[in-house]
Amino acid sequence: MKTVQGTQGLELVLLAAIWGASFMFMRIGSPEFGPVLFMAMRTLIASLLLLPLLYLYRQQTALKGQWPKLFFVGSLNTALPFVLFGYATLTLSAGLTSILNTTTPMFGVLVAYLWFKDKLSLSAVAGIILGCLGVYLLMYDKIAVTRGPEESGSILLPVLAVMAAAMCYAISANFTKRYLSHIKPLAQATGSQLAATVLLAPVSLFFLPESVPSPMAITSVVLLGTVCTGIAYIIFFRLIAALGPANAMSVTYLIPVFGVFWGAMFLNEAVTLSMLAGGGCILTGVALITGVINLSRKKSAAKA
Repeated sequence: MKTVQGTQGLELVLLAAIWGASFMFMRIGSPEFGPVLFMAMRTLIASLLLLPLLYLYRQQTALKGQWPKLFFVGSLNTALPFVLFGYATLTLSAGLTSILNTTTPMFGVLVAYLWFKDKLSLSAVAGIILGCLGVYLLMYDKIAVTRGPEESGSILLPVLAVMAAAMCYAISANFTKRYLSHIKPLAQATGSQLAATVLLAPVSLFFLPESVPSPMAITSVVLLGTVCTGIAYIIFFRLIAALGPANAMSVTYLIPVFGVFWGAMFLNEAVTLSMLAGGGCILTGVALITGVINLSRKKSAAKA
């Protein structure tokens, strides 16, 4: 496994900071644009940024004959989860949404187990249980402060939307690994963003806002599309090439830290003890699932 050098470590932290900020931008812009139009603009801006890079690196031929699969990935890895996140951030804080997003690896191992019959290790099972406990702690804090069933339901639906988005990511990741692993990441990203734009743009015409969004909301969608999607992918590709996919995905552990930080700094969001406890449980669960913490290895070492 490749080690993280100084420059690559800085890029990893930078990527986490950028992706953590995406939840703040969604929290700002989604209420004014509406989730569908906001995300259609996000994918369009990202496509306009990535498409020239695809031709610059001469990877456009990789998309030939792959469009049905790319549309599947574009719908489950971009269009649908983006809209679900946009809907969730109408209610949930940026910090809470970023924490819930880290459940993606938990769903990933479940999908791999049910779909491809991958084995579940002891660590993975423990990680799933711990992740579920973390989600419960996050939801309990929010539901506990509501006054009745209607308000509890208003919290439950956005949380379920984030979980559904994480499930979409998990299905897409397994599909990509199985059917699109031969395509380079830049081509995958560009194709999926283009496909998502084609899917979302016509639908977004039915969800136009009644008034012109504020300059702050417009700035949010521009930054979300350029920095948090287009530029973030470029950094991610560099890290995959330099460190390999496993090390590059360690950014997952840092995203909620920045998601909570940006939300508290710029949106005055509260950081509660249940957020810290629930987030800690989820991140520990992710560490177990991804093999950063291995119970089987510890058990073998103890026997030795």
